[in-house]
Amino acid sequence: MAVAVLNTATAFFPPRGPPCPRIRRECFGFRCRSSLSDEEEYLVDAPVSIGDGFSFSGGKYAEGPSRFDEWFAQGKMVDAHPAYCSKGKAKDPIFGLTMGGGSQTTDDVFRWFCVEAGDSSNPSIILIHGFPSQAYSFRKVLPVLSEEYHAIAFDWLGFGFSDKPQPRYGFDYTLDEYVSSLGSLIDELKADNLSLVVQGYFSPVVVKYASYHQEKIRNLILVNPPLTEEHANLPPNLSMFSNFLLGEIFSQDPLRASDKALTSCGPYVMKEEDAMVYRRPYLTSGSSGFALNAISKAMKKDLKRYVEYMRAIIASSSWKINTAVCWGLRDRWLSYKGIEDFCKPLNLKLVELPKAGHHVQEDSGEELGTIIAEFIGKRNVNF
Repeated sequence: MAVAVLNTATAFFPPRGPPCPRIRRECFGFRCRSSLSDEEEYLVDAPVSIGDGFSFSGGKYAEGPSRFDEWFAQGKMVDAHPAYCSKGKAKDPIFGLTMGGGSQTTDDVFRWFCVEAGDSSNPSIILIHGFPSQAYSFRKVLPVLSEEYHAIAFDWLGFGFSDKPQPRYGFDYTLDEYVSSLGSLIDELKADNLSLVVQGYFSPVVVKYASYHQEKIRNLILVNPPLTEEHANLPPNLSMFSNFLLGEIFSQDPLRASDKALTSCGPYVMKEEDAMVYRRPYLTSGSSGFALNAISKAMKKDLKRYVEYMRAIIASSSWKINTAVCWGLRDRWLSYKGIEDFCKPLNLKLVELPKAGHHVQEDSGEELGTIIAEFIGKRNVNF
Protein backbone atom coordinates (compact mmCIF):
# COMPACT_ATOMS: atom_id res chain seq x y z
CA MET A 1 0.00 0.00 0.00
CA ALA A 2 1.48 3.32 -0.99
CA VAL A 3 1.77 6.22 1.43
CA ALA A 4 0.92 9.74 0.36
CA VAL A 5 3.64 12.17 1.46
CA LEU A 6 2.84 15.85 1.05
CA ASN A 7 5.62 18.39 0.48
CA THR A 8 5.83 21.48 2.68
CA ALA A 9 7.44 23.73 0.12
CA THR A 10 4.36 25.93 0.36
CA ALA A 11 4.63 26.16 4.17
CA PHE A 12 1.42 25.43 6.05
CA PHE A 13 -0.99 26.42 3.30
CA PRO A 14 -1.02 24.39 0.09
CA PRO A 15 -2.28 26.23 -2.99
CA ARG A 16 -5.98 25.92 -3.66
CA GLY A 17 -7.05 24.67 -7.04
CA PRO A 18 -10.49 24.47 -8.59
CA PRO A 19 -13.15 22.59 -6.60
CA CYS A 20 -12.61 18.85 -6.67
CA PRO A 21 -15.31 16.89 -8.50
CA ARG A 22 -17.38 14.46 -6.50
CA ILE A 23 -16.16 10.94 -7.04
CA ARG A 24 -18.29 7.86 -6.65
CA ARG A 25 -16.89 5.15 -4.41
CA GLU A 26 -17.43 2.50 -7.03
CA CYS A 27 -14.50 3.99 -8.98
CA PHE A 28 -12.09 3.01 -6.19
CA GLY A 29 -13.45 -0.49 -5.62
CA PHE A 30 -13.76 -0.08 -1.86
CA ARG A 31 -16.14 1.47 0.64
CA CYS A 32 -14.99 4.44 2.67
CA ARG A 33 -16.76 4.83 6.01
CA SER A 34 -17.55 8.36 7.10
CA SER A 35 -18.30 9.55 10.59
CA LEU A 36 -20.78 12.03 9.12
CA SER A 37 -22.74 10.28 6.37
CA ASP A 38 -22.61 7.13 4.29
CA GLU A 39 -23.09 9.31 1.22
CA GLU A 40 -20.00 11.48 1.79
CA GLU A 41 -16.56 11.06 0.21
CA TYR A 42 -13.23 12.47 1.29
CA LEU A 43 -10.80 14.54 -0.78
CA VAL A 44 -7.79 16.64 0.19
CA ASP A 45 -9.74 19.88 -0.26
CA ALA A 46 -13.18 18.50 0.49
CA PRO A 47 -15.59 20.80 2.38
CA VAL A 48 -15.70 18.29 5.24
CA SER A 49 -12.82 16.32 6.75
CA ILE A 50 -13.57 12.61 6.62
CA GLY A 51 -11.51 9.45 6.28
CA ASP A 52 -11.50 5.69 6.35
CA GLY A 53 -9.12 5.67 9.33
CA PHE A 54 -6.46 3.53 7.68
CA SER A 55 -4.22 4.64 4.83
CA PHE A 56 -5.19 8.24 4.15
CA SER A 57 -7.62 10.85 5.39
CA GLY A 58 -8.68 14.00 3.61
CA GLY A 59 -9.00 17.39 5.23
CA LYS A 60 -10.51 20.80 4.79
CA TYR A 61 -8.88 24.20 4.65
CA ALA A 62 -11.41 26.82 5.68
CA GLU A 63 -12.09 29.77 3.42
CA GLY A 64 -11.94 32.21 6.33
CA PRO A 65 -9.77 32.36 9.46
CA SER A 66 -9.65 29.00 11.21
CA ARG A 67 -8.86 27.91 14.76
CA PHE A 68 -5.45 26.89 13.43
CA ASP A 69 -4.79 30.41 12.12
CA GLU A 70 -5.75 31.94 15.46
CA TRP A 71 -3.59 29.54 17.45
CA PHE A 72 -0.56 29.86 15.20
CA ALA A 73 -0.80 33.66 15.35
CA GLN A 74 -0.51 33.53 19.15
CA GLY A 75 2.81 31.73 19.04
CA LYS A 76 6.39 32.37 18.08
CA MET A 77 9.34 30.26 16.98
CA VAL A 78 12.19 29.87 19.46
CA ASP A 79 15.60 28.59 18.36
CA ALA A 80 17.03 26.02 20.76
CA HIS A 81 19.20 22.87 20.72
CA PRO A 82 21.95 22.33 18.15
CA ALA A 83 21.24 20.16 15.13
CA TYR A 84 24.02 17.75 14.24
CA CYS A 85 23.62 16.66 10.64
CA SER A 86 26.11 15.92 7.89
CA LYS A 87 24.21 13.43 5.77
CA GLY A 88 22.75 15.72 3.13
CA LYS A 89 19.08 16.00 2.29
CA ALA A 90 16.70 13.86 4.33
CA LYS A 91 14.84 11.12 2.44
CA ASP A 92 11.78 9.14 3.41
CA PRO A 93 12.58 5.64 4.69
CA ILE A 94 10.16 3.84 2.36
CA PHE A 95 10.73 5.15 -1.15
CA GLY A 96 13.99 7.05 -0.70
CA LEU A 97 12.46 10.26 -2.04
CA THR A 98 13.76 13.60 -0.79
CA MET A 99 11.50 14.92 1.97
CA GLY A 100 9.97 18.37 2.05
CA GLY A 101 11.32 21.34 3.94
CA GLY A 102 9.63 20.37 7.20
CA SER A 103 11.80 17.24 7.41
CA GLN A 104 15.07 18.98 6.66
CA THR A 105 17.55 20.38 9.14
CA THR A 106 18.28 23.60 7.33
CA ASP A 107 19.95 25.51 10.18
CA ASP A 108 22.27 24.79 13.07
CA VAL A 109 19.53 25.20 15.69
CA PHE A 110 16.04 23.69 15.87
CA ARG A 111 12.90 25.82 15.89
CA TRP A 112 10.29 25.27 18.61
CA PHE A 113 6.73 26.62 18.47
CA CYS A 114 5.87 28.35 21.77
CA VAL A 115 2.80 30.20 23.02
CA GLU A 116 3.10 32.55 25.99
CA ALA A 117 0.46 34.15 28.20
CA GLY A 118 0.75 36.55 31.12
CA ASP A 119 3.31 39.05 32.33
CA SER A 120 6.89 37.86 31.79
CA SER A 121 7.90 39.46 35.12
CA ASN A 122 5.72 36.96 36.99
CA PRO A 123 6.88 33.47 38.04
CA SER A 124 7.09 31.16 35.02
CA ILE A 125 5.16 27.95 34.42
CA ILE A 126 6.11 25.77 31.46
CA LEU A 127 3.31 23.50 30.23
CA ILE A 128 4.58 20.34 28.53
CA HIS A 129 2.28 18.19 26.42
CA GLY A 130 2.30 14.41 26.23
CA PHE A 131 2.55 11.84 23.47
CA PRO A 132 0.96 12.32 21.01
CA SER A 133 -0.37 15.83 21.44
CA GLN A 134 0.50 19.50 20.99
CA ALA A 135 0.82 22.71 22.99
CA TYR A 136 -2.70 23.43 21.71
CA SER A 137 -4.00 20.99 24.33
CA PHE A 138 -3.25 23.64 27.00
CA ARG A 139 -5.35 26.37 25.34
CA LYS A 140 -7.90 26.25 28.21
CA VAL A 141 -5.18 26.27 30.88
CA LEU A 142 -3.17 29.26 29.61
CA PRO A 143 -5.83 31.96 30.27
CA VAL A 144 -6.33 30.73 33.85
CA LEU A 145 -2.62 30.84 34.67
CA SER A 146 -1.96 34.12 32.82
CA GLU A 147 -3.70 36.12 35.54
CA GLU A 148 -0.85 35.63 38.00
CA TYR A 149 1.88 33.77 36.14
CA HIS A 150 3.94 33.78 32.99
CA ALA A 151 2.72 30.59 31.29
CA ILE A 152 4.48 29.01 28.32
CA ALA A 153 3.30 26.02 26.28
CA PHE A 154 5.49 24.53 23.55
CA ASP A 155 5.43 21.79 20.92
CA TRP A 156 8.09 19.13 21.33
CA LEU A 157 10.38 18.56 18.36
CA GLY A 158 8.48 16.26 16.02
CA PHE A 159 5.06 17.51 17.12
CA GLY A 160 2.70 20.33 16.28
CA PHE A 161 4.46 23.20 14.58
CA SER A 162 7.99 22.72 15.88
CA ASP A 163 10.71 21.30 13.61
CA LYS A 164 10.32 17.66 12.57
CA PRO A 165 13.64 16.53 11.10
CA GLN A 166 13.71 13.12 9.52
CA PRO A 167 15.30 10.60 11.93
CA ARG A 168 19.03 10.22 11.37
CA TYR A 169 19.16 13.70 9.83
CA GLY A 170 19.78 15.86 12.90
CA PHE A 171 17.53 14.36 15.59
CA ASP A 172 16.76 10.69 16.28
CA TYR A 173 13.88 11.18 18.77
CA THR A 174 15.49 9.15 21.55
CA LEU A 175 14.36 9.91 25.09
CA ASP A 176 17.90 10.95 25.99
CA GLU A 177 17.80 13.52 23.17
CA TYR A 178 14.50 14.83 24.45
CA VAL A 179 16.04 15.37 27.89
CA SER A 180 18.95 17.38 26.50
CA SER A 181 16.78 19.32 24.03
CA LEU A 182 14.36 20.29 26.83
CA GLY A 183 17.31 21.74 28.71
CA SER A 184 18.31 23.77 25.66
CA LEU A 185 14.80 25.18 25.28
CA ILE A 186 14.43 26.09 28.96
CA ASP A 187 17.82 27.83 28.86
CA GLU A 188 16.74 29.78 25.78
CA LEU A 189 13.42 30.81 27.35
CA LYS A 190 15.31 32.24 30.33
CA ALA A 191 12.36 31.49 32.60
CA ASP A 192 12.77 32.52 36.24
CA ASN A 193 11.17 31.16 39.41
CA LEU A 194 10.26 28.11 37.35
CA SER A 195 7.51 25.50 37.69
CA LEU A 196 6.97 22.63 35.28
CA VAL A 197 3.70 20.91 34.38
CA VAL A 198 3.95 17.79 32.22
CA GLN A 199 1.26 15.43 31.01
CA GLY A 200 1.44 11.78 30.03
CA TYR A 201 4.30 9.81 28.55
CA PHE A 202 6.82 12.66 28.47
CA SER A 203 6.70 12.85 32.28
CA PRO A 204 9.72 10.54 32.78
CA VAL A 205 11.71 12.71 30.36
CA VAL A 206 10.89 15.86 32.32
CA VAL A 207 11.63 14.19 35.68
CA LYS A 208 15.04 13.10 34.42
CA TYR A 209 15.79 16.66 33.28
CA ALA A 210 14.56 18.02 36.62
CA SER A 211 16.77 15.61 38.55
CA TYR A 212 19.80 17.23 36.91
CA HIS A 213 18.61 20.80 37.49
CA GLN A 214 16.77 20.84 40.81
CA GLU A 215 18.20 24.27 41.61
CA LYS A 216 16.17 25.78 38.73
CA ILE A 217 12.78 24.26 39.50
CA ARG A 218 10.49 25.12 42.41
CA ASN A 219 7.46 22.99 41.56
CA LEU A 220 6.64 19.99 39.41
CA ILE A 221 3.13 18.79 38.56
CA LEU A 222 2.76 15.42 36.85
CA VAL A 223 -0.54 14.91 35.02
CA ASN A 224 -1.45 11.25 34.46
CA PRO A 225 2.19 10.13 34.23
CA PRO A 226 3.25 6.52 33.63
CA LEU A 227 4.16 6.19 37.29
CA THR A 228 3.86 2.47 38.06
CA GLU A 229 5.64 -0.55 36.66
CA GLU A 230 2.43 -1.55 34.88
CA HIS A 231 2.47 1.78 33.00
CA ALA A 232 5.81 1.10 31.30
CA ASN A 233 4.22 -0.36 28.14
CA LEU A 234 2.59 1.80 25.50
CA PRO A 235 -1.12 1.16 24.83
CA PRO A 236 -1.95 -0.42 21.44
CA ASN A 237 -3.15 2.92 20.04
CA LEU A 238 0.38 4.30 20.42
CA SER A 239 2.56 1.22 20.02
CA MET A 240 1.02 0.48 16.61
CA PHE A 241 2.94 3.46 15.19
CA SER A 242 6.17 1.53 15.76
CA ASN A 243 5.04 -1.59 13.88
CA PHE A 244 7.31 -2.58 11.02
CA LEU A 245 6.14 -0.96 7.77
CA LEU A 246 2.52 -0.63 8.90
CA GLY A 247 3.71 1.90 11.47
CA GLU A 248 4.77 4.25 8.69
CA ILE A 249 1.37 3.87 7.05
CA PHE A 250 -0.60 4.35 10.28
CA SER A 251 1.42 7.42 11.26
CA GLN A 252 0.62 9.21 8.00
CA ASP A 253 -3.12 9.09 8.70
CA PRO A 254 -4.39 12.20 10.55
CA LEU A 255 -7.37 10.35 12.01
CA ARG A 256 -5.20 7.64 13.55
CA ALA A 257 -2.35 9.96 14.51
CA SER A 258 -4.45 12.68 16.14
CA ASP A 259 -8.19 12.05 16.47
CA LYS A 260 -8.14 8.42 17.54
CA ALA A 261 -5.11 8.79 19.79
CA LEU A 262 -6.69 11.72 21.62
CA THR A 263 -10.24 10.38 21.91
CA SER A 264 -9.46 6.74 22.69
CA CYS A 265 -7.83 7.48 26.07
CA GLY A 266 -10.71 9.19 27.86
CA PRO A 267 -14.07 10.93 27.57
CA TYR A 268 -12.83 13.83 25.42
CA VAL A 269 -15.12 14.63 22.47
CA MET A 270 -13.20 16.56 19.86
CA LYS A 271 -14.84 19.45 18.03
CA GLU A 272 -14.11 19.67 14.32
CA GLU A 273 -12.34 23.03 14.57
CA ASP A 274 -10.05 21.65 17.29
CA ALA A 275 -9.46 18.42 15.38
CA MET A 276 -8.21 20.38 12.39
CA VAL A 277 -5.48 21.99 14.49
CA TYR A 278 -4.22 18.54 15.52
CA ARG A 279 -4.55 17.15 11.99
CA ARG A 280 -2.93 20.09 10.24
CA PRO A 281 0.72 18.97 10.56
CA TYR A 282 -0.19 15.51 9.21
CA LEU A 283 -2.13 16.99 6.29
CA THR A 284 0.68 19.25 5.16
CA SER A 285 3.76 17.02 5.37
CA GLY A 286 4.87 13.44 5.79
CA SER A 287 7.45 14.66 8.30
CA SER A 288 4.91 14.59 11.15
CA GLY A 289 4.10 10.94 10.53
CA PHE A 290 7.72 9.85 10.30
CA ALA A 291 8.50 11.72 13.54
CA LEU A 292 5.54 10.01 15.25
CA ASN A 293 6.81 6.65 14.04
CA ALA A 294 10.29 7.37 15.42
CA ILE A 295 9.16 8.53 18.86
CA SER A 296 6.83 5.53 19.19
CA LYS A 297 9.81 3.23 18.58
CA ALA A 298 11.91 5.17 21.10
CA MET A 299 9.16 5.00 23.73
CA LYS A 300 8.70 1.29 23.14
CA LYS A 301 12.44 0.75 23.59
CA ASP A 302 13.25 3.00 26.57
CA LEU A 303 10.02 3.86 28.42
CA LYS A 304 10.45 1.08 31.00
CA ARG A 305 13.96 2.26 31.88
CA TYR A 306 12.76 5.86 32.21
CA VAL A 307 9.76 4.93 34.35
CA GLU A 308 12.04 2.99 36.69
CA TYR A 309 14.34 5.99 36.95
CA MET A 310 11.42 8.35 37.62
CA ARG A 311 10.08 6.16 40.42
CA ALA A 312 13.53 5.83 41.99
CA ILE A 313 14.52 9.50 41.85
CA ILE A 314 11.20 10.83 43.18
CA ALA A 315 11.36 8.34 46.04
CA SER A 316 14.98 9.19 46.88
CA SER A 317 16.11 11.56 49.61
CA SER A 318 17.92 13.66 46.99
CA TRP A 319 14.62 14.75 45.41
CA LYS A 320 13.89 18.27 46.69
CA ILE A 321 11.34 19.62 44.20
CA ASN A 322 7.83 20.32 45.49
CA THR A 323 5.83 17.71 43.55
CA ALA A 324 2.16 16.96 42.90
CA VAL A 325 0.31 14.37 40.84
CA CYS A 326 -2.99 15.16 39.12
CA TRP A 327 -4.95 12.18 37.90
CA GLY A 328 -7.91 11.97 35.52
CA LEU A 329 -9.78 8.94 36.82
CA ARG A 330 -11.33 8.15 33.42
CA ASP A 331 -7.95 7.42 31.84
CA ARG A 332 -8.38 4.41 29.52
CA TRP A 333 -4.65 3.96 28.98
CA LEU A 334 -3.13 4.16 32.46
CA SER A 335 -4.72 2.48 35.46
CA TYR A 336 -5.10 4.42 38.70
CA LYS A 337 -4.17 1.26 40.61
CA GLY A 338 -0.99 1.85 42.61
CA ILE A 339 -0.93 5.65 42.31
CA GLU A 340 -2.09 6.30 45.87
CA ASP A 341 0.27 3.63 47.20
CA PHE A 342 3.19 5.38 45.50
CA CYS A 343 2.30 8.95 46.48
CA LYS A 344 1.22 8.53 50.12
CA PRO A 345 4.51 7.41 51.74
CA LEU A 346 6.39 10.11 49.82
CA ASN A 347 3.96 12.86 50.88
CA LEU A 348 3.33 13.73 47.25
CA LYS A 349 0.24 15.89 46.79
CA LEU A 350 -2.39 13.93 44.86
CA VAL A 351 -5.43 15.42 43.11
CA GLU A 352 -8.14 13.26 41.55
CA LEU A 353 -10.25 14.59 38.67
CA PRO A 354 -13.28 12.28 38.33
CA LYS A 355 -14.48 13.58 34.96
CA ALA A 356 -11.13 13.73 33.15
CA GLY A 357 -9.29 11.10 31.15
CA HIS A 358 -5.64 10.76 30.15
CA HIS A 359 -5.49 14.21 28.55
CA VAL A 360 -6.72 16.14 31.58
CA GLN A 361 -6.02 19.52 29.98
CA GLU A 362 -8.52 18.68 27.23
CA ASP A 363 -11.27 17.28 29.46
CA SER A 364 -10.94 19.69 32.41
CA GLY A 365 -8.64 22.49 31.27
CA GLU A 366 -9.96 25.31 33.43
CA GLU A 367 -10.07 23.06 36.50
CA LEU A 368 -6.50 21.94 35.89
CA GLY A 369 -5.39 25.57 35.53
CA THR A 370 -6.93 26.38 38.92
CA ILE A 371 -5.28 23.35 40.54
CA ILE A 372 -1.88 24.38 39.16
CA ALA A 373 -2.27 27.97 40.37
CA GLU A 374 -3.36 26.89 43.84
CA PHE A 375 -0.59 24.34 44.23
CA ILE A 376 2.09 26.78 43.19
CA GLY A 377 0.57 29.68 45.09
CA LYS A 378 -0.10 27.59 48.22
CA ARG A 379 -3.48 29.25 48.75
CA ASN A 380 -6.62 27.38 49.74
CA VAL A 381 -5.25 24.09 48.49
CA ASN A 382 -7.60 21.16 49.00
CA PHE A 383 -5.67 17.97 48.26
